[in-house]
Amino acid sequence: MKHLRAIVLAAGKGTRMKSSVPKVLHSVCGKPLITYVLDVVKAVGSLKSCVVLGHQNEKVQESLPKDFDVAIQDKLLGTADAVKCTEKFFKGYKGDVLILCGDTPLLREETIKALVKQHKKTDADCTFLTAVVEDSSGYGRILRGPDGKAVGIREENDATEYEKNIVEINVGVYCFKSEVLFREAKRIQINKKKKEFYLTDIVENLARQKLKIETVETEDPTEGLGVNTLEDLAVAGREIRNRIMRDLMLDGVTVIDPATTYIDADVRIGKDTIIRPFTVIEENVQVGSHCVIGPFARLRPGTKIGNHVEVGNFTEVSRTQMGDKTLMKHFSFLGDAQVGSGVNIGAGVVTANYDGQKKSKTQISNQAFIGSDSILVAPVKIGKKAKTGAGCVVTRGKTVPDGSVIVGIPGRVLDKK
Repeated sequence: MKHLRAIVLAAGKGTRMKSSVPKVLHSVCGKPLITYVLDVVKAVGSLKSCVVLGHQNEKVQESLPKDFDVAIQDKLLGTADAVKCTEKFFKGYKGDVLILCGDTPLLREETIKALVKQHKKTDADCTFLTAVVEDSSGYGRILRGPDGKAVGIREENDATEYEKNIVEINVGVYCFKSEVLFREAKRIQINKKKKEFYLTDIVENLARQKLKIETVETEDPTEGLGVNTLEDLAVAGREIRNRIMRDLMLDGVTVIDPATTYIDADVRIGKDTIIRPFTVIEENVQVGSHCVIGPFARLRPGTKIGNHVEVGNFTEVSRTQMGDKTLMKHFSFLGDAQVGSGVNIGAGVVTANYDGQKKSKTQISNQAFIGSDSILVAPVKIGKKAKTGAGCVVTRGKTVPDGSVIVGIPGRVLDKK
């Protein structure tokens, strides 16, 4: 979007999380909180963005994309002070500035686009996002004048009893004309109770100057949820999971019971695949079409599954590729494996991929048959159409030739008759 830049506020300590992990790095459905916000910023079309960091800034900065500028707020003196820390990145810039908080993972791209569109259409000095909620405690309340226009945002600590009953809240998303933002940020006075400079005070200052203020109310109040506690994190996770399930089902994936299914945000699943209950599919996993996964299956990061594959109950697959029409129906583990097409993985099969120091790979070629309770001590190679007998232990470094049969403990290849 032309003439739009963004500031993401992510400097806070998050003391209510009761955690040593920086708040914005807590994971929801396989992604840090802040990543959801940065994804929205990119999708809206910000030409350049700046993230304000403070508490444990080095750790947070490691997780940020390289195309974001970083401003450091040395002393956590509030949101207006955080904005002032970014001014050097906006010198000479005359367009609009979008401001978001790094702990609001439920914001939708279309909502932010609507906010920016309204801001530009009305030529407002400031446009901000509001939501109407049942319980407004903890949030800034929207104050409106007789004409219905916003004239202020009152933070919880400063609100009167009457103002605390207001159910329209500030979501913490703003769009400003850049010159107005940085000029007014410098004029904000410190809040005597919190000893911080509130960005929300800009709205009241603009109203006094009779500058143009617009608001956009989100249709979905959950978008306004900021994550301040681990309970909030769980609530946000539940909502994001619901969105993931909805999108998958709209794309032709059958999810038998979304309430008992956990799928991370960047998972890709093909059409006509069935996900049975109590399945966990983690980040960076791809599943093809016409597959059946679960129940009680876990697909861990780095797994790629072909088409017409079955991964059944009480199974785990990690950093493994499985070819088309491969079957792994129950009680098995594949880790760091390359599995071909048309392979049968029997019940109780384990790839012993870790020797206590490093992980090694297992290669299973097309149409191999891995008998029940076989243990493949990596690294091993199982040839095309080869078979392992039930309970066989294929020892480290072993190569099983194409079409052969290996049995016993340790495994020995039977002579062909």
